[in-house]
Amino acid sequence: MTAQIKTRPNEPVKQFSVFAENRLGRLHDLTTLFKAHDVHVMGLTVLDTTDSAIVRVIVDDPDTARELMINNDFPYVESEVLAVEIGDESQLNGVLAALFEAEINVLYVYSFIKRPEGRSALAVNAEDQDVAAQALAQRGYRVLTQHDIAR
Repeated sequence: MTAQIKTRPNEPVKQFSVFAENRLGRLHDLTTLFKAHDVHVMGLTVLDTTDSAIVRVIVDDPDTARELMINNDFPYVESEVLAVEIGDESQLNGVLAALFEAEINVLYVYSFIKRPEGRSALAVNAEDQDVAAQALAQRGYRVLTQHDIAR
């Protein structure tokens, strides 16, 4: 039986930017480590450079993921991202329009792999996360918390 993950109701979604050397199997190593400890990858994107890769990952249990990465030599930086619930891909333009109208610069966007309750979501890193969240809420978009994506 899986233990219930403890989160605070309004806790922002955590993203880990994991720095991995550019070698065969390193991404597999990370996901295998998470899977072995019942940490579910909810969103993932990889930025490849010549010598290394930056793996941006959102998980359902950031506390366990943090401990696993520390204990298994996966250097990372932790940050907060906006997780915006959308009904389907047609709402991408509306999300971007809300941020554009609020004059918020979007640094990057990627989609979630899995979302509880079957709804899609986008991870958004914007210059001013608070103003971005307000602009999205005013347009009727739900900004998710870590609690919303925990299993």
